[in-house]
Amino acid sequence: MANVKRGGWLKIWAISCAIILTGCQMSATLMGERGRVVRVASGQTVEVELDGRLETIRLIGLDAPDLQQSPWGVEAKQMLEDAIEGKVVGVEFDRETVDRFDRKLAYLWFDGTLVNAQIVERGYGLAVSRPPNVKYETQLQHASARARLLGLGIWNPETPMRQTPGEFRRQRANSDTKTSL
Repeated sequence: MANVKRGGWLKIWAISCAIILTGCQMSATLMGERGRVVRVASGQTVEVELDGRLETIRLIGLDAPDLQQSPWGVEAKQMLEDAIEGKVVGVEFDRETVDRFDRKLAYLWFDGTLVNAQIVERGYGLAVSRPPNVKYETQLQHASARARLLGLGIWNPETPMRQTPGEFRRQRANSDTKTSL
């Protein structure tokens, strides 16, 4: 009888271990590929080494200030450098994987945290929905609301960002067009 119980427990233990290991593998798979952040180009664009190749990745769901949008663009880039440069991150793709500039579109994960939402939550970017890539839209909107309520970064009432990054880029493009005429 004791051998039967011991054998039964051994089977239960083996099955439990298999389920746990399968769950861990599924979690890693859901997070996507893993790669090392080689360089942070801006508050929303990084270069990641994936499977021996260097990929430019534009973070999904946010719009960070342009580097010339002082002081927020440089601060957003610095925050991202401090958070993930040189580190191994999870790279998760959504429905649309490449943008018109041939950059990969992805969510980045580091230490169990969605980096895209972390940028927005700290006030270094705006949450921007761009269908069909909306997997974490609610999380990004909540992060934006929190930053705004706390007056963080671009939401600081003493030095607020006056133009969205998109407006800033369009204005620069228009002024560049006018000066070249």
